[in-house]
Amino acid sequence: MKNTLIAAVLSLCTASASAQLPAPLKTDISTRVNAMYPWLDTVYKDLHANPEIAFQEVRTAGKLAGEMGKLGFEVTEKVGKTGIVAVLKNGAGPTVLVRTEMDGLPMEEKTGLPYASRAKAVSNGAESFVTHSCGHDVHMAGWLGTARTLAEMKAKWKGTLVFIAQPAEEIVSGAKAMLDDGLFKRFPKPDYAFALHSWPLAHGTVGFNDGPVSSNSDAIEIVFKGRGGHGSAPDKSVDPITIAARFVVDVQTVVSREKDPKEFGVVTIGAIQGGTVGNIIPDNVQVRGTIRSYSPAVRAKLLDGVRRVANASAAMAGAPAPDVQLISGGAAIVNSEALVAKTEAVFKDAFGAAKAQRMPAMTASEDFSLFVNEGVPSMFFFTGVYDPKAVAEAEREGGKPIAFNHSPFYAPVPEPSIKTAAQAMSLAVLNVLGR
Repeated sequence: MKNTLIAAVLSLCTASASAQLPAPLKTDISTRVNAMYPWLDTVYKDLHANPEIAFQEVRTAGKLAGEMGKLGFEVTEKVGKTGIVAVLKNGAGPTVLVRTEMDGLPMEEKTGLPYASRAKAVSNGAESFVTHSCGHDVHMAGWLGTARTLAEMKAKWKGTLVFIAQPAEEIVSGAKAMLDDGLFKRFPKPDYAFALHSWPLAHGTVGFNDGPVSSNSDAIEIVFKGRGGHGSAPDKSVDPITIAARFVVDVQTVVSREKDPKEFGVVTIGAIQGGTVGNIIPDNVQVRGTIRSYSPAVRAKLLDGVRRVANASAAMAGAPAPDVQLISGGAAIVNSEALVAKTEAVFKDAFGAAKAQRMPAMTASEDFSLFVNEGVPSMFFFTGVYDPKAVAEAEREGGKPIAFNHSPFYAPVPEPSIKTAAQAMSLAVLNVLGR
């Protein structure tokens, strides 16, 4: 056993050492990304000012398709409704997928930036502002920068690039739509896949890990049924508001008393809707929420617990059984241990050990996992977007906080954020392509 362990460690060290790219190649990538930045900045600010929500990314997809066509990629549009697939073949070698997302969020931007979005769209039947408050505009600019870098460096690699721009990531539906539309049947199935996500880290830094790096997500949709009546005579009614209130409190015991405390799991109720005025007991109340987890076992336990507590809350009040819908969302992204180890060596070599570090999994969800779960060794990593001084201040006790993803004040610093994204992704992809 001891000899086997030593051999494994030596093998990993050897693999990591051989994975590092020569300094001239790193310098070449950096030089190219710096030179193309004025183009990337123009594209980024245009995308930021003109966001579109899930499955409505027509303008966005058209812009990305046009830019990729100019770079020499063979582009196919309308894959999975509004998705695009851009393929560049360059001899015999591995096939590598690089994904970006295109959709914004139905919310108002409050950054005050000169290129801030004032776009609007119809979301869930109502008009809403739209903004890229999750950083998908940074991702798209980095994606284009990577594509151009690799296209310009064709003499230094062999293989096939499959760059996909996915719709509807925010509603964890776009990856499925593209797969259902034949993504891995109509186009080359990748040997490796990469995606990145902007994160409130210092720009110039890269975060990553192996194993789970995002959470499973499931939506809660429950209608508690009662019998309406006058607020002054509650005994003549069955009050669904008190049933819903009991559920909201009691469901947390599933997390605190049934789940292994060492395992991650969250149940959040984000919306309660019922009633019209203070002196009328309504007939029903709708409760909406989300369930997040990493492991399949915890996911199953939380789903069972939510359903059980909902039914018990109604039964305790002598009310009809509620309508309980637990809707499956994105599965956890599980990074390939071998691919992360191979890429980690390159990131540390390129950015330095202090700026390329392992980090805990995020509690948010992502449907990039659907591509991973097709049997593709993959790596999902994070790149920073904020001034290092602002990040340091936020980490200080009592310091000024920085806006997190999905905040109306989320405002990445464009140039260093986009450059880091393009450089990191170019390094990761070149490290697995043939040479």
